[in-house]
Amino acid sequence: MSKADNRKICIVNGDDFGASSGVNRGIIEAHVSGILTSASIMINMPGAEEAVNLSTEHPDLSVGLHVNFTNEGDPVIDITDIDAAQAELNRQYQLFVDLMGRPPSHIDSHHNIHRRLELTPLFLILAEEQGLFLREHSPVRYYSSFYGQWEGESHPEHIGADQLINVLETEIHPGFTELACHPGYMPGEFVSEYADEREIELQSLCNSRVKQRA
Repeated sequence: MSKADNRKICIVNGDDFGASSGVNRGIIEAHVSGILTSASIMINMPGAEEAVNLSTEHPDLSVGLHVNFTNEGDPVIDITDIDAAQAELNRQYQLFVDLMGRPPSHIDSHHNIHRRLELTPLFLILAEEQGLFLREHSPVRYYSSFYGQWEGESHPEHIGADQLINVLETEIHPGFTELACHPGYMPGEFVSEYADEREIELQSLCNSRVKQRA
């Protein structure tokens, strides 16, 4: 393997862009003052238009589509209805193109709904047709464990600066790695169980020691 092939490139992607003004503010702050390099828009959420406008002010921020079928306990569609899922996926993709004026840089989904066996083919077909990377189905390795809540309990120690440094030192391998994160300011109009953890993530992403390591 050549030295070029051995390079480690980390894409730090903020999910839920467009969910609310508070989340938008956190993602932009993590990009401007921290290590965040990419974001995924929930194009059917109240803060989506603001997120689109903010992205035009920061052209070096890669922006993809965070397909949202599930919302936060208020589903957009019946995900067991494949025809409805296909129509909604296409609608959200076209809405992204209409608002952004270009295709997304990548595709992923809220609550990783694209992992469902009956839905994965829909996402794969769209990604192939549009020439886009789909999370977990591309050469980009996906790291999802920078997350501070599971089984209903908060684990802030898992998203602190020390833990993020450890992730950067041990989990970024040769090639491309996507590190997913969820920075933001809460509360707001976006109701989510993952609330206080968003601000902790934001602090970690902007931490001076983390930036030196990245």
